[in-house]
Amino acid sequence: MTQSEPRNQRIDQRIDRGHRVSTDDTGHRGAVGIKQVARHAGVSPGTVSNVLNRPERVAAATRERVEAAIRELGFVRNGSASTLRAGHSSTIGLMVLDLANPFFTDLARGVEDVASERGYAVILSSSGESDERERRNIRVFAEQRVRGVLVTPVGDDGEKADLLRERNVPVVLLDHPTPRANQCSVAVDDVAGGELAVGHLLASGARTLAFVTGPAALRQCVDRRKGALRALRAAGLNREAMRELTVPAMNARAGQEAARRLLDDDGPLPDAIFCANDLLALGVLRVLLQAGLKVPSDVALIGYDDIEFSAAAAVPLSSVRQPTYQLGRIATELLLEECDDAEGHAHQQVMFQPELVVRESSRELDGALG
Repeated sequence: MTQSEPRNQRIDQRIDRGHRVSTDDTGHRGAVGIKQVARHAGVSPGTVSNVLNRPERVAAATRERVEAAIRELGFVRNGSASTLRAGHSSTIGLMVLDLANPFFTDLARGVEDVASERGYAVILSSSGESDERERRNIRVFAEQRVRGVLVTPVGDDGEKADLLRERNVPVVLLDHPTPRANQCSVAVDDVAGGELAVGHLLASGARTLAFVTGPAALRQCVDRRKGALRALRAAGLNREAMRELTVPAMNARAGQEAARRLLDDDGPLPDAIFCANDLLALGVLRVLLQAGLKVPSDVALIGYDDIEFSAAAAVPLSSVRQPTYQLGRIATELLLEECDDAEGHAHQQVMFQPELVVRESSRELDGALG
């Protein structure tokens, strides 16, 4: 393209390549605005605004002309300006602990389905199990003036969620119960889940266990441990029957590290291993198989969450199932109810019960231990 080529021709070529460019009367390039749409359609800017915000007030023929101009010019409305006028946006915030964990992917799907049905978009973020990052993300939600926030908190829910409530932003705790009567939460009884997992292993004949768990700041890890200890007491065993291996993250790599630590010890292997989530268990399983051990005849294994990969593992993984998708749906419904009617909204603390799913990784334990 030569320097002498007309400006309009260059602009047209950029538009053809998918780049929408506008020029004002001086030839200045910029984003297409309401005024340009109005000139193109031969109407006032106020009419364009009505088409965007109150289309029922505009005659059908005029509305069609404005909509055609919008398509031809590639106009995109300024969501920030709309947010400033309304004081909030048509978006909700969702913050989870770890986007790499399929558990939170399924949960987010439930959130997004309800939000979409109600005309909302979802801003998704992850705390990465970091208190500092969680605090920063909450500030971003507040700055974006989201309508409400769903959060799986790191540690205690109180202080950071209050930062949003002070700005009249409704908050629902997701995968985290709350003792507060003025706070909605949707969670699963993880104490019962931990008891289910270890109770199954003990009923199958195990007498020595290892518990692979994540940071103590995570409520899920704490509650699953409580349930495991409850099952030990019910079987007449003391705490020493279960060795605890704490890892810094709840992922497969951390599970591999925990399994190597277990294998490097001089003592005998435990009869069974309970992992605080399935990603940890899949990491443990990989190292056990690489070491030539048989699961479950040498050591049984059970995880938590029942993610899709569990059933497809080299040895299908027993797990504790949570109604993950439903968690996301119900939490979002509660959030939007509070957004729509803060005065009349009745706060609820919903608690689901987990379900034991037995597969090959622990199914033959009874026969293996004889």
